[in-house]
Formats: sequence, C-alpha cells, structure tokens
Amino acid sequence: MPEQIAKNIYWNGIKDWALRYFHGRELSTRHGSTYNSYLITDEKTILVDTVYYPFTDAFIKNLEAFPGLSNIDAVVINHIEPDHGGALGRLMDGGLRPGIPIYCSKPGVDIIKKYFQKDGWNFQPVATGDTLKTGEYELMFVEMRMIHWPDSMMTYVRGANTLLSNDAFGQHMCTSGFYDGDADESELFGEALKYYAGILSPFSKLIERSIEEALALKLPIDVIAPSHGVIWRKDPVRIIDKYLEWSRDYTDGSVVIVYDCLYEATAAIAGAIARGLGNKGVKHKIVNIADADVSDLIADLFCAKGMIVGSSTINNTMFRTIAGLLDSVRTHKLKNKVGAAFGSYGWSGEAPKMIAEALARAGIDVIGDPIRIRFAPDAGELAECVAFGERFADAL
Repeated sequence: MPEQIAKNIYWNGIKDWALRYFHGRELSTRHGSTYNSYLITDEKTILVDTVYYPFTDAFIKNLEAFPGLSNIDAVVINHIEPDHGGALGRLMDGGLRPGIPIYCSKPGVDIIKKYFQKDGWNFQPVATGDTLKTGEYELMFVEMRMIHWPDSMMTYVRGANTLLSNDAFGQHMCTSGFYDGDADESELFGEALKYYAGILSPFSKLIERSIEEALALKLPIDVIAPSHGVIWRKDPVRIIDKYLEWSRDYTDGSVVIVYDCLYEATAAIAGAIARGLGNKGVKHKIVNIADADVSDLIADLFCAKGMIVGSSTINNTMFRTIAGLLDSVRTHKLKNKVGAAFGSYGWSGEAPKMIAEALARAGIDVIGDPIRIRFAPDAGELAECVAFGERFADAL
C-alpha cells in the first residue's frame, strides 16, 4: 500500500535516491529527490499528477496494485513538466478507461497536446475557484501561473485541509520517511531555499502576488504536499511564510566574494577585500568558482546583500565561469543587492570593467570603480583592497 497522508489521500510517488542533477545539469541535488504523485480514494478515485517518465513502469505497477487502473475516475495534472506529467502518455494509451477526464489549467491543455502529440483526450480545463466533487471531499483548483510554468496550478482538498501544491513549497530531498519531521530541520529549509533560489526566484513578484491571492481564499491548511521532497504537516504554513519572505527581495545581509583566476593574484585580492569586510563585522564568504557547486553559489547570492565578483583577464575578457555566473545572476533576477568588480591582469586588463558592466545589466547596484591590479598585488595594493572592503561594508 502507498503512504496514507490524510484520510483517503495517499502518496503514490517514486523516491529517486540516486539523482544528483536536475534540469539537465543546471541544478545539483546532492540528497536525491522524489516525484510525488497523489491518490484520492473517495467515492471517485482521483490521480493527481504522475512521475518522471523513466519511472513509468514502476509507477504503473504501483497503480495496478492500488487502486487498480480501472478504478481511477479522473486525472488531475497540476503541471505537465516531464518530472510530474511524464508518465501520463503511457497511462492514457493503455490501462486507464477511454475518455477519462483530465483536469488541468487552460494553458495546460495546449502544452499536454503538444508534448504528447495527442488531440483526442477528454480535457477539462479549470481556473481558480473551479471545483470537482469526489464524494466526502471537494477539490478546488488554484492557478499559480509561472510557478514556474504557464500551466502551473495547485489542488486543494476541501474537507481534508490538504494542499497538493506541485512545484511550490518543494525541495529536492529524499528521506527514509515522507514528512518534514523525518528530515533535519536546517537541512530541510536549506534545500527548500536552494530550490526556490535555483528554480523559482526569477518569478518572485508573481509568486508573491499568487500566494497573497491564494491566502485571501482563507483555506484552512493542515497538510502541504508538494511534488518534490517531504510533505509539510508540522505547522505547514511556515513554508508559505518563508516563500513570502523570499519573494520580497530577501537578503540576510551577507557578502559573497566569488572569483576565478590564473596564478592566485586575483585570489589574493579577494582575500584582502574579505579582510576589509571582516574589519567591519560583515558576514562573508569567499568562493573560487572553479571548485564550486554553482547551484549552491546561486543560493548564496540569492541570500546575500552584496556580491563582489573577480576574474583575471584572459584573452581580453573574463573567465567563462564568471561570464556564465553573471548571466545566471541576470536571469535569476536577483534584486535589492549591491556589487563590485575586481581582478588582476598582465597587459590589457578588461575583465573587471566587463564584470562591473554585467553586474549593472543584471540590476545590481555597482559600488565604486573596478579594482584592477597588474600582475601580483604588492603590500600597498593589498592595503587598498582592504580599504575597499571596508568601504563596501559601509555602503551596505
């Protein structure tokens, strides 16, 4: 039997302990992840979401054992991205009753048709406030567009006070249990923040508005069951509060110094700037991006108030690692942050200026002129870097 998370509501997903990267190799998942699908076995039996398509065989086998494919009366697809809806095609092609209704958002209809190249399925498009009576329970659909696809929505089980939230409030985290109480608290919220920073942060303003609109519905919530990671049932509203906090130009006041270099001169500059920050009592960290987990780094930058970015100049430009990072800063739309640029060079020295310009394009408030030091910094130049760190701290 699958795990019962509330009366007549079951987790029927897949635990992927081996997963180490997600969205290609864009996001690291050192704790694995889960693909959470749910069953509501009321007078009508409803399947809510499926699983990532490589696990289709195991998923269908589980459904055949409980509740039996022929006993499923309807399918709800909160979001058709392949890690949630990937098994839908096989289910619809064999096993589920012909003509079974598929409840999804209006944008979801178009995406499902395109993804599976199917046009004859029984789509039932829904919008916020639409309902489906299942017996004792009633499902209410809540659109959450661009969290993080146009088709995204949630399904609220009225009568069970359970929110099936899909990508919202999830984490890439596999545990031996199923619930927030089965995970280390600090690790759990760290993974939830990393998930938000890496996947959802570009949509923060939409997230803030969507959550406020959902809260205005005044739905009592005892359980939040996302599509990745653990199920929230120990004061579940706390993760909603965190999302609101993160969506409102969040910072923890820290500074991240990130760099790449050829022969350690740029690293020496980074260390001197850090001493200046430390002199002012500013929490900071230094990251050599060549050895970094970039997903973790994006989460650090999401939290930081300041980012100081450095690169040696190579072939008249910055390191490609730094260029890629700056593009990610731009596309993640990190707000309410200040930045600066630095680097060493041998003869041309374009990199620091290029970094400062890229920070500005990303919406970062650039402080001061870029630091440019030819070859290795001497004692006087290092002292100037320490002073720069102190001035940057004051500007925070």
